[in-house]
Amino acid sequence: MKQPKSFEEGMERLQSLLGQLQDESTPLADSVKLYAEAAGLIHYCNTALDKARLQVEEIDASLTPNAEVSHEA
Repeated sequence: MKQPKSFEEGMERLQSLLGQLQDESTPLADSVKLYAEAAGLIHYCNTALDKARLQVEEIDASLTPNAEVSHEA
């Protein structure tokens, strides 16, 4: 399986694979290959989402004042 260039490309390919897997005329051997590719794409997309989530959390943390800092005069 070739690595997608982006999350969006991975999702697009997953949708295409889903269509092929749902097609009753797809032979079983092909379905197994399609399933294996889909599993790899799901892993890739989940990893991309995790990275994006961490980036958002880091941005949020950098914008939130440190709660442990004392503001006493």
